[in-house]
Amino acid sequence: MSRHTAIAPALTDLLFNRELSVEEAVDRHFSPEYRQRTDGAWANRAEFAAHIAHLRELIAEGEVEVHDELADGDRYADRHTVRVVKKDGSVVRTEVYVFARLAADGRFLTIEETTLMLEGSEADRDLGSAR
Repeated sequence: MSRHTAIAPALTDLLFNRELSVEEAVDRHFSPEYRQRTDGAWANRAEFAAHIAHLRELIAEGEVEVHDELADGDRYADRHTVRVVKKDGSVVRTEVYVFARLAADGRFLTIEETTLMLEGSEADRDLGSAR
């Protein structure tokens, strides 16, 4: 597998690229069989897409900073920070630790992640899995 997606372009398309629909962004980076576990809670691809649609309603802008990133065959891991400005002007910054498997076509097949909120209100603590 020579080409594969990575977390920064995936999150940028999902959350910040409004030229793509949620479904187009999901299709670009995530396999049809995609599953994700965030802080212990599993979601299938449809639930994940609903989560992204909900976040798009809340988020005005933001960026992704990748601190560490490793890929080996169908395995991918990273540590990144997502900073978002919500439409109400509040800022949320979350550090995320990711272990993933890639499908044969290079898209994410599974992601298991844990999150650590670095900045934001207590109400934003579950932003990584809010629907």
